Amino acid sequence: MADLTQTPRPALWGRLPKVWIVSAFILALVFVLDPPQSLPILTGTFGAMGHTAIFIICAVLAIGYLKATGAEAVVAEAFKGRETRMIFLAAALGGLAPFCSCEVIPFIAALLAAGVPLSAVMAFWLASPLMDPAMFLITSGTLGFDFAVAKTLSAIGLGLFGGFATMILSTTALFADPLREVAQGGCGCGSPFKGKPNWRFWQDAARVQVFRTSALENLAFLAKWLFLAYLLENIMLQYVPASMVSSVLGGTGIGPILLGALVGAPAYLNGYAAVPLVDALLTQGMSNGAAMSFMLAGGVSCIPAAIAVWALVKPRVFAAYLGFAFIGSVAAGLAWNMIA
Repeated sequence: MADLTQTPRPALWGRLPKVWIVSAFILALVFVLDPPQSLPILTGTFGAMGHTAIFIICAVLAIGYLKATGAEAVVAEAFKGRETRMIFLAAALGGLAPFCSCEVIPFIAALLAAGVPLSAVMAFWLASPLMDPAMFLITSGTLGFDFAVAKTLSAIGLGLFGGFATMILSTTALFADPLREVAQGGCGCGSPFKGKPNWRFWQDAARVQVFRTSALENLAFLAKWLFLAYLLENIMLQYVPASMVSSVLGGTGIGPILLGALVGAPAYLNGYAAVPLVDALLTQGMSNGAAMSFMLAGGVSCIPAAIAVWALVKPRVFAAYLGFAFIGSVAAGLAWNMIA
């Protein structure tokens, strides 16, 4: 009798390049529904990819270097000492750490198991998905160096806000017994606590292999998501009236900033793909503050980042995490609107 529990379909589906399939499907729709615009949209997408190619290459090399040297271990140093010091360092390093989403779960689980205060963990959680070296380069190449710096400072500020708010409210019912009974997760990326950084990784064949593998994997990751994002950007510029965007997300009031934070979660793909989309929205009339609140709220509440929190803490703490993200994103948007 055939074993119906074993089928190649899940494995096959897992191997399919889903993002590339979506991009091809979108292009096919444009070709069928509006053939004259298919070539301009495609060439515009490749042109945008070429414009940011140097930033993509630098980002890939930076990720490979950080992985090969084991620099992630340095982040653990932020969680030693007084609670206020931990919060400051956790927020700062959260915005610089080269963690993928699946690494955050075992990393944070280890910290919580070791007795690190939830306030420092919250600071790291809020800042971590918003900025890293690769994202800084991509953001600088598309939205400008000033925006990249402002987003980095906003990420750190958001982490500080959430960390100190958690510390102040730590004795309330909101943060009493915050952890789930089972705090496990991850995808086998390995613990960042193992070993010390080796900055001259090229002297170790195993680390060279890690560099090569990480660089190639991240090149493929960035290529597929940025191609889809630039494709959507060109379609948006072609078909979405600028007047509609400017009327909804333009202006200097708090309304567009609030709306940017609210729509950030459902409209957000990931940190890299969001950059070209925001660039298109800014071109169409989106306000600077709304762009900032969109990227911050979307980054913190996107599925990979949110899962890392949901997997470890109880729903009320998760709700606090989202609340801190929303308040901090709106505040950062208001500040950026005034100085941009």
